[in-house]
Amino acid sequence: MPHSRFSGSVSTPKVDVAIDMGNPFLNLTVDGFLKIGTVAATRVATEEAYHMIKKGNISSHNFEHTLKKMCKEGAYWGTVAGLYVGMEYGAERIRGTSDWKNAMIGGVVTGALISAVTNNGRDKVVTDAIAGGAIATAAEFINYLT
Repeated sequence: MPHSRFSGSVSTPKVDVAIDMGNPFLNLTVDGFLKIGTVAATRVATEEAYHMIKKGNISSHNFEHTLKKMCKEGAYWGTVAGLYVGMEYGAERIRGTSDWKNAMIGGVVTGALISAVTNNGRDKVVTDAIAGGAIATAAEFINYLT
């Protein structure tokens, strides 16, 4: 049975929403999509609000443009995050261990898939895969420091 939980606190900026899809892989993928998609949509809303105030031009057309851009960016970055989290989890399950190599594998696969879907050439797909792996591995190492 799907359920959700929302909790917040004044002392910490952590908000947790859990949606039980009945499978840990799906749970993590949807969680990554929702969290990063929300961050991307919020970023767009903030940037567009700044530009509207700076120009002094607040209209329904600008508002509609902002909403469309929020949906587009939220869906794109949410998909990237969901794909990455799913790939990392899959690597962990296949390898049977939880370490930085799973993040690297998840980053490489995500970078390559996102690049291939956007019809980039073979060289660009390879460089995006390398970049995805490097970024994911660096982020994992930073998490080890804290």
